Amino acid sequence: MAVGKEILTKIRTTQSTQKITKAMQMVSTSKMRKTQERMRLARPYAEKVRMVMGHLAGSNQDETLPLLQTRDTIRRAAIVLITSDKGLCGGLNANVLKRFFALVQKYQQEGVGVEVVCFGLKGLAACQRVGLNVVASTVNLGDTPRMEVLLGSLKVVFDRYADGEIDAVHLVYSGFINTMKQEARSEFLLPIGEDVLQQKPESAHGWDYIYEPDPMTVLEFLVRRYLESVVYQAVSDNMASEQAARMVAMKAATDNAGNVIKELRLIYNKSRQAAITTELSEIVAGAAAV
Repeated sequence: MAVGKEILTKIRTTQSTQKITKAMQMVSTSKMRKTQERMRLARPYAEKVRMVMGHLAGSNQDETLPLLQTRDTIRRAAIVLITSDKGLCGGLNANVLKRFFALVQKYQQEGVGVEVVCFGLKGLAACQRVGLNVVASTVNLGDTPRMEVLLGSLKVVFDRYADGEIDAVHLVYSGFINTMKQEARSEFLLPIGEDVLQQKPESAHGWDYIYEPDPMTVLEFLVRRYLESVVYQAVSDNMASEQAARMVAMKAATDNAGNVIKELRLIYNKSRQAAITTELSEIVAGAAAV
């Protein structure tokens, strides 16, 4: 019964794995609800900042901030790459990295230098593996995005764009659509598009602001807050996508483990029945010989 013992060992091992994947599925389900709620709560703030920023930019068109300037030619570009710190979330990181490397390849073919800012350990490891120029990185983000953790790396990008050292900034992350679907997205972060600054028709009462100390200082502050809120929203989306993808992946792993256990038990029962049949045949043959 050596074969039977090996099969029983495989069954116990698979059952232990199934317990782990089931626990991870339940944890991801709980975290996913929290990340979705956090993602929804972050949107009104970004929309309000965008509206006030558009008002100020429209009323001060004679002056242009460095962060609002567009460049005629792109000589050097930066990509903000957002991935997860952990694996076991299906093809989530693979899809984001595929989109990221396609963008890098496009710029390299055009002779444009590429710099990378990484949020998440998986993206940082992938960039280091292929030798890309990583100018800033933040890892171990946890389950709750904190703006103070993101600010250091973002300031590097914004200052380099304002100083003219880079001409475009892209944002690559996984956007949350629903529990079963997440998509890799690539968006322009800088320069800010005209559609962001354009405002809807004003209501009858109009709008007005009191500036302290002056409109351009307030506008520069709002532009940075808006860009930070966009990245924060992308990080929140990516975390919600990560938990949803991990929940689905762990559920699939749990179901597959159940199927494997059923197959192993069937094989074990067949081998046990075959061994019993063989023993009975030997006993009958021995009795007949006597």
